[in-house]
Amino acid sequence: MDIISVALPALGDAAGLILQPIVLGYLVLGVVMGLCVGVFPGLGGIAGLSLLLPFMFGMDPVLGLALMIGMVAVVPTSDTFASVLMGIPGSSASQATVLDGFPLAKKGEAARALSAAFASSLFGGLVGAMFLTVFILVARPIVLEFRTPELLMITIFGLSMVGILAGRVALKGIAAAGLGMMIGTIGEGDSAGELRMATYDMPYLVDGLKLVIVGLGIFAIPEIVALLRRDKSISDRSPLGGGWLSGVRDWFANIWLSVRCSIIGVIVGVIPGLGGSVVDWIAYGHSVQTTKDKSKFGSGEIRGVIGPESSNNAKEGGGLVPTLLFGIPGSGSMAIFIGAIALLGSGNIEVGPSMLKNNLDITYAIVWLLALANVVGTLICIAASGGIARLTTIPFALLAPFLFMIISFAAFQSGQDIMDLVALFAIGFLGIMMRRFDWSRPAFLIGFVLSNPAETYANQAVQIAQSRFRKSFEEGIDYIFSPIVIVLIIITLISVVLGLRQAKTIMAEGAVESGAKRAPLIFLLVVLGYLAVAFTNAAMIPDYAAADRVFPRFVSGVAIVACVILLVQMMIRPETHALFADREASEVDANAHGLWSTLAWFAGLLILTSLLGFILALAIFLFCFIKYRAGRSLGFALVYTAAGIAFMCAMAGLLNRDFPQGLLQSFMDLPWPLT
Repeated sequence: MDIISVALPALGDAAGLILQPIVLGYLVLGVVMGLCVGVFPGLGGIAGLSLLLPFMFGMDPVLGLALMIGMVAVVPTSDTFASVLMGIPGSSASQATVLDGFPLAKKGEAARALSAAFASSLFGGLVGAMFLTVFILVARPIVLEFRTPELLMITIFGLSMVGILAGRVALKGIAAAGLGMMIGTIGEGDSAGELRMATYDMPYLVDGLKLVIVGLGIFAIPEIVALLRRDKSISDRSPLGGGWLSGVRDWFANIWLSVRCSIIGVIVGVIPGLGGSVVDWIAYGHSVQTTKDKSKFGSGEIRGVIGPESSNNAKEGGGLVPTLLFGIPGSGSMAIFIGAIALLGSGNIEVGPSMLKNNLDITYAIVWLLALANVVGTLICIAASGGIARLTTIPFALLAPFLFMIISFAAFQSGQDIMDLVALFAIGFLGIMMRRFDWSRPAFLIGFVLSNPAETYANQAVQIAQSRFRKSFEEGIDYIFSPIVIVLIIITLISVVLGLRQAKTIMAEGAVESGAKRAPLIFLLVVLGYLAVAFTNAAMIPDYAAADRVFPRFVSGVAIVACVILLVQMMIRPETHALFADREASEVDANAHGLWSTLAWFAGLLILTSLLGFILALAIFLFCFIKYRAGRSLGFALVYTAAGIAFMCAMAGLLNRDFPQGLLQSFMDLPWPLT
């Protein structure tokens, strides 16, 4: 009866909400933006949504959702360009596509590979949207029974999956998630408002770090720096060749493989934190196992494209299940998505059971938007393929300063403080190190996002349980160990056991060769040192605010234990072990520039901004970078600089935003945009 009386009318209301010209316009805009982001390897949905975060505040909920869903849905489609045309995984969910997509492109069959991938992506996206619709219909009555203990347990389940299934070394995943949670506890405590790892002498940290800064720093900056160090264009070929219809026929001939891999994508996407890290490898493995002639895989087998591309789009629908129903991000991009939803409208939309109860029409609007975005995204990707293929031949040294300019502007909008740029640089450096030593960045980001709800649920559950136990022991036990909680505990234990058995075969961000012991060991010691300081800082919180010290002490304690075990293992394991994964060992021949010299350019922009303000610093940075780092002529550098400054000013004027000020602005009264 609930389906007939509540759900079906909500589905109709959702259709009415999105079938408006302005909503569809925002959806197309989001798709185009997602296409632009997805083309650049490594940026993906996390960086794209992070760029949108500052502009979500107060936006009409339906319009904001259309913009975000458009971007989220198309990134797994558009990242295929990088995998097929460049031989570089467009994101963690398109690694397997490289194995057969790139060899097809080298054979002159790029169009065939792309069209098969787009058809598979469209089908997978629609399967994901269909699954989400059915799951919400079936699960809504159960989810509405969730109280604080159930929400706390589902959060713990999500964190356990993030930690265990984050990479080949399970302890690294646990430590990464713990580090993310501890970074998330910086600032005022949830219960009594006591400061943790912050001081009123530095007001910036009192409110904690902003999600947009952490998202951009931990994902976008490491990939930009990695590509920039190679000092060449992303791809050395632009012709796509023929075979667009041939690729569609290939997909139709293997439609049952696409169906099976789409289902795999949905199932894997439902598991919090697993999603994009492994879904393509699972689907690729299934494609190999179900093919009689396995000899062509790795050299241009079209089934090696269809399988992964079907699964990585379907996982978005699966990832929205824990995100919308429980507020548990199913992936890194879903973690950003949760933060963005809270900013929409008057801020009264909250993912989880309350959304299903109070905003069911909005929930189903997301489903409809997801299906529409996949259709629109596929059509635009096909239409734009020729131009994008030519775009990838532009030297990345010309693209990197533009990308960093946009990222810096977006980070500053989160708090309108120059410390935003300092935090961006610091988190970006942490992201570079985590990428280098194969520490799971999705685990870190999801830990950061879940730190606040996990602490809130834990404090509330303890307080309510204490009051119930005062009434009677039976009532307290019934509150804590409800049937749903018991089921979730069993599921969590089973998932941890199975996860530990499978962790060695999971490569969160691709295969990373082992290097020497020294560098990975130093990074582990730095992480351990921070966790120890955070633990000590939390222990010093006074007794009258004891609730604010329990959560950070527990989390940092678990992470410290994981790091100590890792330290002992590093002492006894050989250098060939996965513990000592170091990308510098495998990329040393590909990198034309060192890490420190590349970071010096961005550090220079930060220093100049603190002295001269953002616009003047940006003008100097752009000119010098293009003239000396990219090696272009004086005239080209001047035109590039002028175009960049004009773009920034137009964006700031359109959005009514300001730029970071420096010491110069405190001595001189300068006109906008210099002020």
